[in-house]
Amino acid sequence: MFSVVYDKDFQLCGKHRTKTKGHDGHKAGLNRMINTIRQSMEDAGISDQNLSGIGIGCPGPLDLDRGILESAPNLGWKNVPIKKSLEAEFECKVNLINDVDAGVYGEYRFGAGKDCRTAVGVFPGTGIGGGCVYDGKILRGKKSSCMEIGHMQVVPNGPLCGCGRRGCLESVASRLVISSQAAAAAYRGQAPHLMQNQGTDISRIRSGALKEAIYSGDTVIDRIVRDAARYIGVAVANVVHMLAPDKIILGGGMVEALPDLFVTEVKKTASDRVLPTFSKSFDVVAAELGDLASVIGAAAWADFNSEPNSA
Repeated sequence: MFSVVYDKDFQLCGKHRTKTKGHDGHKAGLNRMINTIRQSMEDAGISDQNLSGIGIGCPGPLDLDRGILESAPNLGWKNVPIKKSLEAEFECKVNLINDVDAGVYGEYRFGAGKDCRTAVGVFPGTGIGGGCVYDGKILRGKKSSCMEIGHMQVVPNGPLCGCGRRGCLESVASRLVISSQAAAAAYRGQAPHLMQNQGTDISRIRSGALKEAIYSGDTVIDRIVRDAARYIGVAVANVVHMLAPDKIILGGGMVEALPDLFVTEVKKTASDRVLPTFSKSFDVVAAELGDLASVIGAAAWADFNSEPNSA
């Protein structure tokens, strides 16, 4: 958990990070969330009366209107009333938002998407998250977030995805898939540097290890990562046809480790696959704000949805 306090001009005033612990119950999780916020407030030197609002970026299926986290399997949480609990604790308005939407909104307001009309974010990691800010507002469904780009089909009858369907973008381009393919290459003797330094344990083959292997001459790892980036480009082309965004923002650990590779491959693939009238209508860029994107995005969205004349 990461909590940051911003002033009305979005200057950072205080912060605190707490390690998330899974499967200890949502009540303990809510208490940890409250304590993390309070620690950041203490760092900023403010009290509850100084808060104009709280924005929470949260993974998992959400009921955005009621502020409920419906399910977080990795944490063992279900139907958690985050909005109600935090509003009772801090006596200010709380806005719940999907964490990827928060990151994209943060980049739209303060980072790589600043001054564009419509931005689409794609964040490959263990899965692949997506979000869209359309003409200044976060694109969402009736009660939940949308832009599940990781489950857009890019390979008909392709590999089995964790969702149970075949050919989803996540099944061919997530870091988990890349790491699995890299481990197999190392086992076959095709990636000697990776094998020497990380072995075949996919839990150790993270973004930095992939970057190091590529820079050390493991050409098969370079090819694996580029193939994944091209699949992301296929999905991006489909999104361009639907929404005509002027900015595609790529984020997450793998993009931070290899920004030029991902931007180059995604942009070329997408440009080659869209209609000619769209080929020069969008740009592909790497995110700029790192792990601050989601917290400042959540804060800015809370401010956007606050009552008029609030501080």
